[in-house]
Amino acid sequence: MIRIDPNTRIIDLTVGELMELLETIKTTPQEAPTKPEKRLVYGIAGIAQLFNCSMTTANRIKASGRINRAIMQNGRTIVVDADLALELYNNNK
Repeated sequence: MIRIDPNTRIIDLTVGELMELLETIKTTPQEAPTKPEKRLVYGIAGIAQLFNCSMTTANRIKASGRINRAIMQNGRTIVVDADLALELYNNNK
């Protein structure tokens, strides 16, 4: 492996030096740690779809407070963390 000064212009490199430089970059992959994505559902309709129930029952589930930790509400906008809501609902039965 050759030592290339970081201040060397690309135009001053030979084809071999450039290929070797690119090969060293390619052989050391830098993967960013992946964060599991949250499944989100929106509104009462999303809660109804998540629990496979009617809108009336979804309103009852939300009003019961069983899944409050999974609900983020700003005004009339409701966002629910689906996995957490299912876990909370099943644990409180």
